Amino acid sequence: MSQRLRFGIFLAPFHKPGINPTLALQSDLELVQWLDRCGYDEAWFGEHHSAGSEISASPEIMIAVAAERTRHIRLGTGVVSVSYHNPLWVAERIVQLDHLTRGRVMLGVGPGSLPTDGIMIGLSQSQTRELLEQGLDIIMRLLTGAAPVTFRNERWDLREARLHLRPYSNPLFDIGVAAVASPTGAKLAGRHGIGMLSVGATTAAGFDALALHWNVLETEARAHGKRVDRSKWRLVGPMHVAPTREQAEREVTFGIAHWFDYFQAVAAFPQMAVQGSSVPEMVRFINETGLGVIGTPEMAAAQIERLWTQSNGGFGCYMMLGQNWADREATLRSVELFAREVMPRFQGHASPTLEAADRARQVRPDLAAVHARAVDAARERYEAETRARGG
Repeated sequence: MSQRLRFGIFLAPFHKPGINPTLALQSDLELVQWLDRCGYDEAWFGEHHSAGSEISASPEIMIAVAAERTRHIRLGTGVVSVSYHNPLWVAERIVQLDHLTRGRVMLGVGPGSLPTDGIMIGLSQSQTRELLEQGLDIIMRLLTGAAPVTFRNERWDLREARLHLRPYSNPLFDIGVAAVASPTGAKLAGRHGIGMLSVGATTAAGFDALALHWNVLETEARAHGKRVDRSKWRLVGPMHVAPTREQAEREVTFGIAHWFDYFQAVAAFPQMAVQGSSVPEMVRFINETGLGVIGTPEMAAAQIERLWTQSNGGFGCYMMLGQNWADREATLRSVELFAREVMPRFQGHASPTLEAADRARQVRPDLAAVHARAVDAARERYEAETRARGG
């Protein structure tokens, strides 16, 4: 690939119910600090309000704290559930974060994936996608235009609404719409000429829909006079790597059973259909279906190549799903190993040093011989000088 692929993490997050939530949230922030140190490009924080595992209720608050602890990594809302919020306040909060982070913020939006969130505020899943469509239109008008926005539906009543701060980023920070299997996210991304977050890129339905999603996005963009860029397309999938496959499989015994139980029995999220009743079965399901990787850096690189091919033209960023399969130390080792051995292959950094080593290897015998002769000649000159002085 000719472009520099970006890498990041998508932190829902997933924590086992019953553990200390203060420590769990701190561990998420510490992981982002480590990613920043390892050279990752992006971190996205989720919004959820129920079901006990995805305990970040405000991605904006997580971003504000993470921004003070990091230097380079860009920080996104992954995602704001627009159907739950007045779109004016969504726009206001992200613009404020844009200023506070000096342009490191990104806005990801979606309809809201957990039905148990929506029912607490009187929303059903049949309403959330239309509200996302209406809300995103308002947000884009507020962010990109100067004219006031008036809009009313059964949940929002905006009257001559406008922002009193303009974005810090010039002209605007990155914005992306979540897409899983349906064309809704791709349609909205194309309509507004913004990015797409393929959150379920490695699920069976999501993988099959990758090229279709981009085609939908391009078609909608043309219909609305917008231009789209594959570098703004982000794919999400789970990975845990170690020096050997056996070590990786041992390390995920820490938390993979909880992750499977969450999607099998707790979260009403049918797009994430996972199978397995024992840890070995779960590991096999992850690796054999292509949902993710539990194994070596070579396996991780092969997965990214597979996604690149399926996308039929490439994408801009691969984000590991923050799944908490392994304990803290093993997780930190995994993301560092990935940064050391996988990322350089897709960023143009591996081949120059490998090629330099190959060139040096090829000429080493001749150059070593020349070097040896030069050392011998220097020794002979010194001995001759010593004899000439009568030494």
